[in-house]
Amino acid sequence: MAFQSIEDILRTAREKKIPLWRILYEDDLEDTKLDKVESLSKMSKTYQAMKDIYEIYDPTHLSNSGLVGADGARMEKAVRQGAAISGGFVGMVMVNALKMAESNACMRRIVAAPTAGSCGVIPAVFCTYEDMFHIEEQPMLEGLYVAAGIGSVIAERAFVSGAAGGCQAEIGAASAMAAAGLTYIRGGSNDAVAHSAAMALANLLGLVCDPVAGLVEVPCVKRNVIGAVNAVTSSDMAIAGIRSRIPPDEVIDAMKEVGMSLSPQLRETGEGGLAATPTAIKITKKIFTKK
Repeated sequence: MAFQSIEDILRTAREKKIPLWRILYEDDLEDTKLDKVESLSKMSKTYQAMKDIYEIYDPTHLSNSGLVGADGARMEKAVRQGAAISGGFVGMVMVNALKMAESNACMRRIVAAPTAGSCGVIPAVFCTYEDMFHIEEQPMLEGLYVAAGIGSVIAERAFVSGAAGGCQAEIGAASAMAAAGLTYIRGGSNDAVAHSAAMALANLLGLVCDPVAGLVEVPCVKRNVIGAVNAVTSSDMAIAGIRSRIPPDEVIDAMKEVGMSLSPQLRETGEGGLAATPTAIKITKKIFTKK
């Protein structure tokens, strides 16, 4: 990855006067040593893997712990029946985020984006948008390159793992990536793309990683929903001309600082936050007693 900041990406796009996605596509070619066709083919296969999970989602299949499963189907029923006041698009984003994150907990094949724990965010936003607005694959792939570029900068300047920086690093990064990609696909300016990512990440600053029983299930699955919806609203704000008062790279740096200041109990150890509540402790004892 040649870029150390989002500003580097934007500046390169301005100087070369080529689309943002192409800047990141060419960087990927240099990094992976793939040719142009191979790179696009690999991205297409990655995107198809995201879409495939929705075809094999099984609401009767629960995780081994029994903590998660079937909520995607429950949410979909509510959306189809008009019981979800969030509306059709956002409602289906919620549905698809739940389905993907549940599939991860149920050991199905998923795409870590950027991690397994945040695997539901980008697919929920991208797949729902493509399906409901009938978008061709090429713009979706371009959006994925943009999302990947933002994720690479976050990983370079900060971190994307809950163990390193809390859930803000996983769901927060995924939400920023999804927001940036969606804004690009919708025709937003390069500036809008960057600021949608900044707002999405800033909105989740300080989110702790507190998995009950040490499993990537509770509250992880439902946080994928929050990350996906946050990406959509951040994209909408950016498209409307709203900008982050704090520059994108500074938001990433702030996330790193916050993550480093979090207690170890709030960084994926399962020792703090929701994982330390009386109910969570009971759940943990029950799960490990079974084993």
